Amino acid sequence: MSFVHPVTLTGRNWVVLEPLRQEHEQELLEAAQDGEIWQLWYTTATGPDAIFSYVNDALKARDEEGEMPFVVRRKSDGKVVGSTRYMNVDAKNRRLGIGGTWYGKAAQRTGINTEAKLIMLKHAFETLDCIAVEFRTHWFNFDSRAAIARLGAKQDGVLRNHQLAPNGTLRDTVVFSIIASEWPTVKAHLRWLLNKPRAGVPARS
Repeated sequence: MSFVHPVTLTGRNWVVLEPLRQEHEQELLEAAQDGEIWQLWYTTATGPDAIFSYVNDALKARDEEGEMPFVVRRKSDGKVVGSTRYMNVDAKNRRLGIGGTWYGKAAQRTGINTEAKLIMLKHAFETLDCIAVEFRTHWFNFDSRAAIARLGAKQDGVLRNHQLAPNGTLRDTVVFSIIASEWPTVKAHLRWLLNKPRAGVPARS
Protein backbone atom coordinates (compact mmCIF):
# COMPACT_ATOMS: atom_id res chain seq x y z
CA MET A 1 0.00 0.00 0.00
CA SER A 2 1.29 3.45 -0.93
CA PHE A 3 2.70 5.74 1.73
CA VAL A 4 1.87 8.76 -0.44
CA HIS A 5 -1.41 10.45 0.45
CA PRO A 6 -3.22 13.56 -0.86
CA VAL A 7 -1.59 16.71 0.45
CA THR A 8 -1.45 20.35 -0.61
CA LEU A 9 2.12 21.65 -0.78
CA THR A 10 2.68 25.41 -0.58
CA GLY A 11 5.83 27.22 -1.59
CA ARG A 12 7.02 30.53 -0.21
CA ASN A 13 6.65 32.68 -3.33
CA TRP A 14 5.82 30.85 -6.52
CA VAL A 15 3.49 27.83 -6.32
CA VAL A 16 0.81 25.81 -4.59
CA LEU A 17 0.56 22.14 -5.53
CA GLU A 18 -2.99 20.81 -5.22
CA PRO A 19 -4.01 17.15 -5.55
CA LEU A 20 -5.49 16.69 -9.03
CA ARG A 21 -9.28 16.52 -9.21
CA GLN A 22 -11.70 15.99 -12.08
CA GLU A 23 -12.80 19.62 -11.93
CA HIS A 24 -9.28 20.78 -12.85
CA GLU A 25 -9.80 19.68 -16.48
CA GLN A 26 -10.55 23.11 -17.96
CA GLU A 27 -7.73 24.83 -16.08
CA LEU A 28 -5.25 22.19 -17.26
CA LEU A 29 -6.43 22.57 -20.83
CA GLU A 30 -5.90 26.32 -20.66
CA ALA A 31 -2.40 25.76 -19.28
CA ALA A 32 -1.53 23.33 -22.07
CA GLN A 33 -2.84 25.76 -24.69
CA ASP A 34 -0.22 28.31 -23.60
CA GLY A 35 2.33 27.55 -26.28
CA GLU A 36 0.47 24.41 -27.48
CA ILE A 37 3.08 22.33 -25.70
CA TRP A 38 1.28 19.06 -26.44
CA GLN A 39 2.86 19.32 -29.89
CA LEU A 40 6.23 18.45 -28.35
CA TRP A 41 6.11 14.73 -29.07
CA TYR A 42 8.39 13.74 -26.15
CA THR A 43 6.34 15.41 -23.36
CA THR A 44 3.37 14.25 -21.28
CA ALA A 45 1.38 17.45 -21.84
CA THR A 46 -2.10 16.88 -23.20
CA GLY A 47 -4.07 18.59 -25.94
CA PRO A 48 -7.73 19.63 -26.22
CA ASP A 49 -8.89 16.25 -27.52
CA ALA A 50 -7.29 14.25 -24.72
CA ILE A 51 -7.73 16.29 -21.54
CA PHE A 52 -10.56 14.12 -20.21
CA SER A 53 -8.60 10.88 -20.66
CA TYR A 54 -5.44 12.53 -19.30
CA VAL A 55 -7.14 13.42 -16.02
CA ASN A 56 -8.92 10.06 -15.83
CA ASP A 57 -5.66 8.18 -16.40
CA ALA A 58 -3.87 10.25 -13.75
CA LEU A 59 -6.61 9.59 -11.19
CA LYS A 60 -6.63 5.89 -12.10
CA ALA A 61 -2.85 5.74 -11.53
CA ARG A 62 -3.43 7.41 -8.17
CA ASP A 63 -6.02 4.85 -7.13
CA GLU A 64 -4.40 1.72 -8.57
CA GLU A 65 -0.65 2.42 -8.53
CA GLY A 66 -0.24 4.79 -5.58
CA GLU A 67 0.76 7.81 -7.67
CA MET A 68 -0.11 11.32 -6.50
CA PRO A 69 -0.80 13.79 -9.33
CA PHE A 70 -0.92 17.54 -8.67
CA VAL A 71 -1.91 20.66 -10.51
CA VAL A 72 0.63 23.46 -10.22
CA ARG A 73 -1.05 26.76 -9.31
CA ARG A 74 0.88 30.03 -9.60
CA LYS A 75 0.61 31.98 -6.34
CA SER A 76 0.72 35.44 -7.91
CA ASP A 77 -2.60 35.07 -9.76
CA GLY A 78 -4.02 31.67 -8.73
CA LYS A 79 -3.77 30.33 -12.28
CA VAL A 80 -3.07 26.64 -12.98
CA VAL A 81 0.08 26.56 -15.11
CA GLY A 82 0.88 22.85 -15.33
CA SER A 83 1.01 19.49 -13.63
CA THR A 84 3.44 17.19 -11.85
CA ARG A 85 3.22 14.04 -9.73
CA TYR A 86 4.78 11.52 -7.40
CA MET A 87 5.10 8.27 -9.35
CA ASN A 88 6.90 4.90 -9.39
CA VAL A 89 6.08 4.70 -5.69
CA ASP A 90 7.85 1.89 -3.83
CA ALA A 91 6.51 2.02 -0.28
CA LYS A 92 8.46 -1.03 0.92
CA ASN A 93 11.79 0.53 -0.02
CA ARG A 94 10.70 4.13 0.66
CA ARG A 95 11.49 5.31 -2.84
CA LEU A 96 9.46 7.30 -5.32
CA GLY A 97 9.84 9.33 -8.47
CA ILE A 98 8.88 12.86 -9.41
CA GLY A 99 7.73 13.16 -13.00
CA GLY A 100 4.93 13.72 -15.45
CA THR A 101 5.85 17.40 -15.20
CA TRP A 102 4.83 20.00 -17.76
CA TYR A 103 4.16 23.73 -17.75
CA GLY A 104 2.58 26.26 -20.07
CA LYS A 105 5.01 28.54 -21.89
CA ALA A 106 4.55 31.52 -19.55
CA ALA A 107 5.54 29.42 -16.54
CA GLN A 108 8.77 28.17 -18.07
CA ARG A 109 12.12 29.76 -17.17
CA THR A 110 10.69 31.19 -13.96
CA GLY A 111 11.06 30.03 -10.36
CA ILE A 112 7.94 27.88 -10.62
CA ASN A 113 9.60 24.55 -11.40
CA THR A 114 12.44 25.10 -8.93
CA GLU A 115 10.08 25.84 -6.05
CA ALA A 116 7.72 23.00 -7.02
CA LYS A 117 10.63 20.55 -6.93
CA LEU A 118 11.89 22.01 -3.64
CA ILE A 119 8.60 21.48 -1.82
CA MET A 120 8.06 18.03 -3.36
CA LEU A 121 11.55 16.90 -2.40
CA LYS A 122 11.19 18.38 1.08
CA HIS A 123 7.94 16.45 1.62
CA ALA A 124 9.49 13.27 0.24
CA PHE A 125 12.64 13.36 2.36
CA GLU A 126 11.45 15.09 5.52
CA THR A 127 7.86 13.84 5.87
CA LEU A 128 7.78 10.54 3.97
CA ASP A 129 11.36 9.67 5.01
CA CYS A 130 12.34 8.55 1.51
CA ILE A 131 15.78 7.09 0.94
CA ALA A 132 15.87 8.19 -2.70
CA VAL A 133 13.84 10.24 -5.18
CA GLU A 134 14.10 9.43 -8.86
CA PHE A 135 13.56 11.49 -12.02
CA ARG A 136 13.06 10.02 -15.48
CA THR A 137 12.83 11.77 -18.82
CA HIS A 138 12.94 11.10 -22.54
CA TRP A 139 16.42 10.96 -24.10
CA PHE A 140 15.38 13.64 -26.60
CA ASN A 141 13.94 15.97 -23.98
CA PHE A 142 17.19 17.88 -23.62
CA ASP A 143 15.56 20.78 -21.77
CA SER A 144 14.18 18.40 -19.16
CA ARG A 145 17.52 16.64 -18.75
CA ALA A 146 19.27 19.96 -18.18
CA ALA A 147 16.58 21.09 -15.72
CA ILE A 148 16.85 17.87 -13.69
CA ALA A 149 20.65 18.14 -13.51
CA ARG A 150 20.29 21.79 -12.48
CA LEU A 151 18.25 20.67 -9.46
CA GLY A 152 21.24 18.71 -8.22
CA ALA A 153 20.16 15.22 -9.29
CA LYS A 154 22.81 12.85 -10.61
CA GLN A 155 22.37 10.70 -13.70
CA ASP A 156 22.16 6.98 -12.89
CA GLY A 157 21.96 5.69 -16.45
CA VAL A 158 19.83 5.16 -19.54
CA LEU A 159 17.11 2.51 -19.96
CA ARG A 160 17.41 1.65 -23.65
CA ASN A 161 14.14 0.94 -25.52
CA HIS A 162 12.41 1.39 -22.20
CA GLN A 163 8.92 2.15 -23.45
CA LEU A 164 6.80 2.10 -26.58
CA ALA A 165 5.49 5.63 -27.07
CA PRO A 166 1.96 6.41 -28.30
CA ASN A 167 3.34 7.46 -31.70
CA GLY A 168 5.00 4.08 -32.13
CA THR A 169 8.56 5.16 -31.40
CA LEU A 170 10.77 3.51 -28.81
CA ARG A 171 11.71 5.69 -25.85
CA ASP A 172 15.13 5.63 -24.25
CA THR A 173 14.64 6.83 -20.66
CA VAL A 174 17.33 8.79 -18.82
CA VAL A 175 17.26 8.11 -15.06
CA PHE A 176 18.46 10.57 -12.41
CA SER A 177 18.18 10.46 -8.63
CA ILE A 178 18.79 12.33 -5.39
CA ILE A 179 19.54 10.19 -2.33
CA ALA A 180 18.75 11.04 1.27
CA SER A 181 22.34 11.87 2.24
CA GLU A 182 22.47 14.44 -0.58
CA TRP A 183 19.24 16.18 0.36
CA PRO A 184 20.63 18.85 2.75
CA THR A 185 23.06 20.04 0.07
CA VAL A 186 20.42 19.90 -2.68
CA LYS A 187 17.98 21.83 -0.49
CA ALA A 188 20.57 24.57 0.10
CA HIS A 189 21.25 24.70 -3.65
CA LEU A 190 17.56 25.00 -4.56
CA ARG A 191 17.04 27.76 -2.01
CA TRP A 192 20.04 29.59 -3.45
CA LEU A 193 18.58 29.28 -6.96
CA LEU A 194 15.26 30.71 -5.76
CA ASN A 195 16.99 33.64 -4.04
CA LYS A 196 19.00 34.62 -7.13
CA PRO A 197 17.77 37.89 -8.68
CA ARG A 198 15.54 37.22 -11.67
CA ALA A 199 13.13 39.17 -13.81
CA GLY A 200 9.53 39.00 -12.63
CA VAL A 201 10.31 37.45 -9.25
CA PRO A 202 7.42 37.83 -6.79
CA ALA A 203 7.95 39.85 -3.64
CA ARG A 204 9.39 37.79 -0.79
CA SER A 205 6.90 36.97 1.92
